[in-house]
Amino acid sequence: MTISGRLAELVVGTEPAALPEATRTATSMHTLDTLGCALAALGLDAVPYVRASYAERGVSGPASVVGQAGGLPADMAAMVNGALAHALDYDDTHAGSIVHVSAATVPAALAMGEHTGRSGAEVLTAIALGNEVSVRLGRPAGAALHARGFHPTGVCGVFGATATAARLAGADAEQTRNAFGIAGSMAGGLMEFLADGSETKPFHPGWAAHAAINAVWFALHGATGPATVVEGDRGFFGAYLRGEEPDLSSVTDGLGERWLTDEIAFKPYPACHYVHAPLDALSAILDEEHLGAGDIAEITAFTDETGVILVLEPAADKAAPRTAYDAKFSIPYAFGARVAHGAVGVETFTDQAIGDPDVLAVAAKVRYELRRYSDTGGSFGGGVRVVTTDGRVFENELRHQRGGAENPLTDADVAAKFTSNAAVALPSDEVARLAAFVLGMSDAPDLGPLAVLRAATVKGGGGLSSRGGGPPRPGPGR
Repeated sequence: MTISGRLAELVVGTEPAALPEATRTATSMHTLDTLGCALAALGLDAVPYVRASYAERGVSGPASVVGQAGGLPADMAAMVNGALAHALDYDDTHAGSIVHVSAATVPAALAMGEHTGRSGAEVLTAIALGNEVSVRLGRPAGAALHARGFHPTGVCGVFGATATAARLAGADAEQTRNAFGIAGSMAGGLMEFLADGSETKPFHPGWAAHAAINAVWFALHGATGPATVVEGDRGFFGAYLRGEEPDLSSVTDGLGERWLTDEIAFKPYPACHYVHAPLDALSAILDEEHLGAGDIAEITAFTDETGVILVLEPAADKAAPRTAYDAKFSIPYAFGARVAHGAVGVETFTDQAIGDPDVLAVAAKVRYELRRYSDTGGSFGGGVRVVTTDGRVFENELRHQRGGAENPLTDADVAAKFTSNAAVALPSDEVARLAAFVLGMSDAPDLGPLAVLRAATVKGGGGLSSRGGGPPRPGPGR
């Protein structure tokens, strides 16, 4: 049987009771985190062009959109909500596959769940299955997709979102396999936004969710897709990693027995995951040694080759980010903000903030050194060396970034992050009700309470009509 056939059997044949309790809990927490990220993005008026584009199309549907009074068809709602979920780069990531997992699967699941009238338990099961597919297809590639200029969230996420949508649409195994085959022709997402700080990256999980829902609908109406879409010579890996020989056994090893949602990392900072461990390492030194901007002569960041590509080179661009989104992919900028202002949060990455001369003065003092923290690509480790103006040298590193499976945030930490994020766009009583619904979703008969998302507003103003504070920073330890 082909890989897509085996994945289709998993999607169709898994009973909700087969999910371990830990996986069900993790799926609920990732759903909560994803909604919080989307609400914070709406509150800060992120990706307004995506929201406005869909709001003005004059169509309506059953699926809720964050900040839009009227619903949209499921595919359109998934596009908007997926872009919002990823807009702040605050959403979860699986380290081994480097996929932002939930930003595609959760919007697809909520949109299709509302479209089909599914229960909360059915939706959570579909999210967990979609997470499995995204992560398992990303693991054989690891950093290789990034090295070739592809964004794993877009190119792998479309398959995960397809699994989620197929499950909720009631597709059978053959229809699901065909939907995977169709989704392969919709996989996309380039990393070229790093060249000038363009804001194309948030589109990737939104488009993956949008494409996935359409792939499923096409398959339900008789469209076919290649059975060898994953392993074929002109299939996913053959096309995207031509010339390499990834070990595809990891896609199906332990399928249905070992659940990978539990490995997906939460983000404590709204920036690229390769920023996190070096930033926490720096924070520990600054706090313990009581250092300020005037004490810093030079800072050296430690990261691996992929980290250099994403957050340290070209050095001149990273030292002075060109856009707020560009700043999310800059260790020098994050270091500068932490040293100059004592914290890094959603307000750090705004058009107003990136020109701060105090931040840029520190950023200009940042260098880097290559170090390897994980031979398997299972975490985003990193560290730092600080040289002071009086000649003292301090060094610190985290083998595993905070928020990952080896250095986890607690459920209380994740809930606090959600509350802070959601409060940017919703009143506190609605935030509490939404959290209670999501955390109790396994017992919910439907997704009706999600309608509160439509009432979310841009900070200081109203959300889009149907016509048309930062999250907490838990203290790091050395």
